[in-house]
Amino acid sequence: MIPISVSLSHYKISDVQEEIIANSENREVAARFNDNFSKRPDILRNKSDILELAKQGATSFHASEELWRNPLQLDPSLRRHELDNLRIGWDLVIDIDCGVFEYSKIAADLIVNALKFHKIKSISCKFSGNKGFHIGVPFEAFPKRIMDKETKNMFPEAPKKIALYIKSMIMEEFGNRIMDFEKHDFGALLEKTGKAYSEVVLVQNGTKKFNPESILQMDTLLISSRHLYRMAYSLHEKSGLVSTPLNPDKVLLFRKEFALPKNVKISRHRFLDSSDADLNEAKQLLVAALDFSLKKEEDYKDKVPKEFKRPEKALPEELFPPCVKLILNGMEDGRKRALLILINYFASIGWDYEMIEKRLKEWNAKNKEPIREPYLLGQLRYHKQMRKKVPPPNCDNEMYMVGIGVCKPDNFCQKIRNPAQYTTRKAWLISKGGKIGKKAGAAKQSPNNDL
Repeated sequence: MIPISVSLSHYKISDVQEEIIANSENREVAARFNDNFSKRPDILRNKSDILELAKQGATSFHASEELWRNPLQLDPSLRRHELDNLRIGWDLVIDIDCGVFEYSKIAADLIVNALKFHKIKSISCKFSGNKGFHIGVPFEAFPKRIMDKETKNMFPEAPKKIALYIKSMIMEEFGNRIMDFEKHDFGALLEKTGKAYSEVVLVQNGTKKFNPESILQMDTLLISSRHLYRMAYSLHEKSGLVSTPLNPDKVLLFRKEFALPKNVKISRHRFLDSSDADLNEAKQLLVAALDFSLKKEEDYKDKVPKEFKRPEKALPEELFPPCVKLILNGMEDGRKRALLILINYFASIGWDYEMIEKRLKEWNAKNKEPIREPYLLGQLRYHKQMRKKVPPPNCDNEMYMVGIGVCKPDNFCQKIRNPAQYTTRKAWLISKGGKIGKKAGAAKQSPNNDL
């Protein structure tokens, strides 16, 4: 909770106002008032808007990754093609939060170096204001078209694929650096992260190995239509610190004391500064990320038999696997990954979107810190618009079931490899014995309809 005296004093600074206004051009902007956001869509027109909102109790300002022709025309009811017509571009914003500040610095440094490896020079970086960092590349660095598609319309797919590609590049070295930082002391790592031993340590052939994916949060769910990031020089409600731009080459030297409001100085390294960006400098990165994604999709197809069919009617909750039941009890951590699991799972077992929305809202109310409803509904809307539907992540995906601590298999789990398969196969077995009937609404399927 930030006292109004603190926020007003900070946002009265003319240079701070100027930086926020400079970053708000062509963006949807929302003010946050400690726990609540202002009505969307909105924009910032001039410096006096910032001061006026601060007087009303605004504690921070958040802007869209997407660049819009007229942000005030945005509406939740707009369809994909309508958003594409309104969008003029998007910036790449990679959000890093490992829960441990020193680990986040290591991840940020590796990501900056990975971008440099792809010949990108218009890289920017800022401290998030709490425990993480934002790494940015302006839209002006990307090609206007790629593979006969307008790059501006490849949102959020393209930045998601870039984030996953970059993550795959740095993961091994990230794990090595964390182990070196902690002098290979698993106890210190567990104490700092608050995670269980089984979450961060993999045992393979009797050898203990650190699982870096258990702590590196580069969640691609954060890259979604109309998603907002905390603007540079905004205060952070939890820490009271300022989201501070910095030299991306010196992220390892950054200290939180630099972000105390009394210590903050306007950096010459403006976040998402497009003035030095060259068209096509990020083309190599985008092409590599798309190729990487295509390879991953081909690998996934090998695991999903073509004969899989989703049930025509919704399957009941008594057939849910243990992992889904645990998620539905409410989550403390991993809520956004859990949301992805639930949406894909429900859609794969015959639930319509009205049913899914109702159940997601019930689940969200149980979370220790509920996901903001506009974000939840935005993810559901995006899934609905997708031409290609996919099942939830497989059970052995370390980032999801195992990573969020809900993989608690029962005896039936030994026969399946995906949460949706658990339910569809169980439904088939019960219907075969005449026990499921109309109540569950299961369509008869072959037991070979494996995911």
